[in-house]
Amino acid sequence: MKDMMPSFNLVQPTDVESAINILAEAGENGWAMAGGQDSLDWFKDRIKRPHTVVDLSGIEALKGIRETADGVEIGALTTLTTVENNPIIKEKYGVLAMAAGRVASPQIRNKGTIGGNVSQDARCWYYRSGLDCYRAGGNTCYADTPEGMNREHCLFGASRCVAVSPSDTAVAVTTLEASMVIVGPGGERVVPASEYFIGPAIDITRMTVLEPGDVLTAIRIPSKWAGAQFFFEKVADRNSWDFPLVNMAAAMKISGGVIEDISLTCGAVECVPKRLTVVEDIVRGSEPNEETANLGAGAASRGASPLNYNHFKIPLMENLVKKAIRG
Repeated sequence: MKDMMPSFNLVQPTDVESAINILAEAGENGWAMAGGQDSLDWFKDRIKRPHTVVDLSGIEALKGIRETADGVEIGALTTLTTVENNPIIKEKYGVLAMAAGRVASPQIRNKGTIGGNVSQDARCWYYRSGLDCYRAGGNTCYADTPEGMNREHCLFGASRCVAVSPSDTAVAVTTLEASMVIVGPGGERVVPASEYFIGPAIDITRMTVLEPGDVLTAIRIPSKWAGAQFFFEKVADRNSWDFPLVNMAAAMKISGGVIEDISLTCGAVECVPKRLTVVEDIVRGSEPNEETANLGAGAASRGASPLNYNHFKIPLMENLVKKAIRG
């Protein structure tokens, strides 16, 4: 039955209010679709069977990049290609442009949206195959067993589920201390990126704070890190199309030869993008040299609990921290 999508009602609203009303009415049986790159996989594999699919792509108000008094606002339906090539993003918030440019392939970036990329579900193949794991409502984590294949899974924050956040742009928006604008039946709320992503200890059925009826409408990036020294690197089995084994986003301000301020986020090591605040505290005020990099790298992996097949992520994470601090 693969590639044979179950039937559903497709609704294509042209404004946010209509989309929210339709999703609220559909409740648990509704599904908001942006670019469709992740949604259509779920439907074709017949794992997700929503009764109502709300195609958001016709809502022009959710597209585009606008400078604001305190930074920039990116519509959630803005394509990854647009984010990658936008001159404002490239000049002032380059880490996001770099991250967007490493997502999947050019064809997927032309269609995929930044809102969809930061909001995608876990990529664990046991979960994606429709097995009754904890995240799917069962009572087993098939990846966290002696026989489980967990090479791509977490080092930190396991709580029944060991899947990780697969997003490249999520680590960038977390590093930039962005805010996520969400509109739902109860109105608009603005959530810091650090609180937008949630782990299994909070709610094992979701990767973000989005609830049925909610739509991510925009991402607001403050000017705090505008023009900083940026670093982004993604290590994957393949350079194109693949998800990260580990990725790292950093913003650093150098003044008088020392690190005045720094923001570091590591991805694919925890269910949420992992802000390395301990590392930031250790290296802030120091020179960005080898000694500082080694201290930061050691602190980054403290508390890691590798699974059977992902021990390699620890030195990989440490090396990316070193490269980020050395600039």
